[in-house]
Amino acid sequence: MSAKVLVVKLGTAVISNQEGNIDTGIIKKVADEIALLSRKYRLVLVSSGAVGSGKKFLQDYKGTLSERKAAAAVGNPILIQLYARYFSQHGITVAQALCERVHFSNRNQFLQLKETFITFWKNGIIPVVNENDLVSNVEIKFSDNDELATLIAIGFDASSLILCTSTGGLLDDQKQIIPRIEKVTSVMKYVSTETSGVGLGGMLSKLTFTRLATSLGIRVIICGLKGEAPLTAALEERNGSCFVPQSSTLGARQKWLASGSITLGTIYVDKGAAKALLSRKSLLTVGITSVAGKFATGEVVQLIDEEGNLLGVAKTKADAKAINTQLTVKNVIAAHADDIVLF
Repeated sequence: MSAKVLVVKLGTAVISNQEGNIDTGIIKKVADEIALLSRKYRLVLVSSGAVGSGKKFLQDYKGTLSERKAAAAVGNPILIQLYARYFSQHGITVAQALCERVHFSNRNQFLQLKETFITFWKNGIIPVVNENDLVSNVEIKFSDNDELATLIAIGFDASSLILCTSTGGLLDDQKQIIPRIEKVTSVMKYVSTETSGVGLGGMLSKLTFTRLATSLGIRVIICGLKGEAPLTAALEERNGSCFVPQSSTLGARQKWLASGSITLGTIYVDKGAAKALLSRKSLLTVGITSVAGKFATGEVVQLIDEEGNLLGVAKTKADAKAINTQLTVKNVIAAHADDIVLF
């Protein structure tokens, strides 16, 4: 099992036709190419499209939360049957993997998930991943499948993450694709906050998670599916926008901590605490200016400095309420240095 891990995420817009239905020609094209890539990589396919596949079966669909859940429950088997049909033409079996945030926030559940995926790969099975919308609480849902794909890429130590989009890549102010990007922060000025209209995510979402992935040593390519062998072309940096990974020496546990960085909880720290964190010190409650969100002891939260910069993430030693009551108490550790990952 020495092959590198490759995560491919397909957005709803990129696999849908103009009528909003799943384009079987695109599904076949993706299956054909991933079948070839699976000889070289351990593949994870993260696919949107369940809601789009199922909503036409609901009367007077308006897109409410309960309707989206129902549509996803109807659409997921439709989507997996399509993938099963076209992958079977290459003698490949697919597995449906419906994930929830707890599979990433809980270390033991994450390790179980990872072992299951390793079993898939050992048996030549390709996991097709989506969120388990039917049971996911609105407060603990993934923001979109860009996040889910990123957490999988980080947690499974992927070498590359491909995010397929209808725009074909990140466009500059002349509407031309920027082929290679060293730092995500240098291109944020080109970002539109608009989504595709059929999916939840947009380019801002993609760049948010691209920044996280590249900071942890994962190459990210945002591309389209036009042309011959678009995924292979993306890996060879001939298709889409390639974001260069930064060097990372983090171990598996630290990467798991980082993979939980988009959470319900946020801790805001003052300049002194920020300086201490950069010196690899523990986070004390007296260095915290405020706490946002509801989180329990042992959950992973974001660390934000006074300028609004994301410093990193931390596994807390107390819940939000307890930390809030101890902001003026000296020598109380909110998060130990060993449980803090800086970006």
